[in-house]
Amino acid sequence: MDNPFHLAIQVHDLNEAREFYGTVLGCSEGRSSVTWIDFNLYGHQLVCHLNTDMDLQTHSNPVDEHDVPVPHFGVVLNMDDWEKLAQRLKAQKVNFIIEPYIRFKGQSGEQGTMFFSDPSGNAIEFKAFRDIKSELFAK
Repeated sequence: MDNPFHLAIQVHDLNEAREFYGTVLGCSEGRSSVTWIDFNLYGHQLVCHLNTDMDLQTHSNPVDEHDVPVPHFGVVLNMDDWEKLAQRLKAQKVNFIIEPYIRFKGQSGEQGTMFFSDPSGNAIEFKAFRDIKSELFAK
């Protein structure tokens, strides 16, 4: 990975974040302090910062007859890794905002997608393509 991203988000409880990102998603933990934790999210640096007073606003936009939460973040995976993650999340009994499904089936840009939230309400989307390089920005 040439250019991993760095994303810092707010969480209301670091122990819940550690359980969710470490155990449920399987992210390894990096540096941490009493107010933040670094996680390796598929090679990207995700930092959970403690904010016990956080008040997360929820908003959604209609996409493919689903209410897609905004804002959200996530990672684009290859299809095999996405399918494995979907099975892992189902086994962990994660409550999906949008269950794993295939968008644009048989069309340019066909992709797997799923949405769920962490315990602090941060919305997460994982999506997948069979050929990321040629399909990620396909019209």
